[in-house]
Amino acid sequence: MASQALSPIKLAVLDDYHNIATRHFSHIDSAKVDITVFDDTLPSYSHPTTTDASRKALVERLKPFSALSTMRERTPFPGDLLRQLPNLKFIFATGRKFESWDLDTMKELDIKVCAAPGKGRTDGKGSGPSPRSLPVKQGGGHPTTQHVWALILGLARNVAADDAVIKGKGVPAGWQTELAMGLQGKTLGLVGLGRIGAHVARVGVLAFGMKVICWSANLTQERADQLSEESGLSVTCGGENDKTFKVVTKEEVFRSSDVVTIHYVLSERSRGIVGAQELAWMKPSGLLVNTSRGPLVDEAALLDILRKGSIRGAALDVFDIEPLPADSPWRTEDWGAERKSRVLLTPHMGYVEEGTLTTWYEETAENLERLIDGKELLHRIL
Repeated sequence: MASQALSPIKLAVLDDYHNIATRHFSHIDSAKVDITVFDDTLPSYSHPTTTDASRKALVERLKPFSALSTMRERTPFPGDLLRQLPNLKFIFATGRKFESWDLDTMKELDIKVCAAPGKGRTDGKGSGPSPRSLPVKQGGGHPTTQHVWALILGLARNVAADDAVIKGKGVPAGWQTELAMGLQGKTLGLVGLGRIGAHVARVGVLAFGMKVICWSANLTQERADQLSEESGLSVTCGGENDKTFKVVTKEEVFRSSDVVTIHYVLSERSRGIVGAQELAWMKPSGLLVNTSRGPLVDEAALLDILRKGSIRGAALDVFDIEPLPADSPWRTEDWGAERKSRVLLTPHMGYVEEGTLTTWYEETAENLERLIDGKELLHRIL
């Protein structure tokens, strides 16, 4: 790769909510890289609720820059947006999967895209590998796995509701709210059984003796058995046909599970894969957990069933629009009152862990250094 021109590279660091990126780039000569950090997110360019004024503001924000450092997919990049950014030549992405990005258009426009796999710098100057690189059998260390179980336990044990009652937050100060839900021996249903799903299932089996059933459109029992073995579990938990990770129909997952947790890749085919029918199949005592992507679940259908109190509760880390608008019903409803279901919400924190984000930014900084020096970029996906 040829060395850069004398004028500095204009780099925008996007969506740095926690203002942690700057320290990873502070050693880079400002005469070579002109860095601007944004700690907020503008509305998604292609979301149906986005106004023309918001689209224009996003274009105006990004247009001056030749390089972007992104935090996962907090800012989606559809083709219509990319075609209005003539200066854009490089995207340094944190993470490895970018379903909301138009990679075909990026390739067409010759925008070079580099991922951050979370394994650390190649030159030994970083703080070491992230827990994301752990094998499946150590899957409890994966940030999203920990968050899934924090949500399941928080909902099952009424943690947030009891905390609010004790502190008198919006309710008269009191004591216990309702009986907690025990998990020992219960059925854990997974919609999607990839590596993270296997991490979550492993904890359920080993910590609580849960029965695991799972479904996805292309999941086979052979693949589920393979993930069970990779997780350090036996393929069977009893008789020959009593599988540790048992593949069943979608309907059975929702009808039979005490806890349903979603681990699915968002695409046009999977959008709304959990809708009114699936939610109606759930037990009245059932819990739904989503840490994958908001649009996998039909939001209107979920709001309806929770308002009616048709299931015990839901724990959500992801939403159709992020950050949540101030007037979102997720923020404004009195959840848990008047026979409504319990609702536990977190602001897309599944991967937001200090070690993970530090490693991603260190990898981005290394690539930026290589760009300045005219060296080959690492972890290129385009």
